[in-house]
Amino acid sequence: MTPEDRLKSAEDLLDRLEQTRARLEQTQDPQEAIEILSELAEIAKEVESQLQQAKREAE
Repeated sequence: MTPEDRLKSAEDLLDRLEQTRARLEQTQDPQEAIEILSELAEIAKEVESQLQQAKREAE
């Protein structure tokens, strides 16, 4: 994957992060909120990983 591909992937993940965050704002169910928070944490990790890999590949 090229650094540009990695950045595009990170952008896509950030879009997914925003959609998931919006779901969190709308829920009133505490159990669902916990599940959404876990999903947000996983997406954030994926974004960080993509950005780190893009940086390494660009160097």
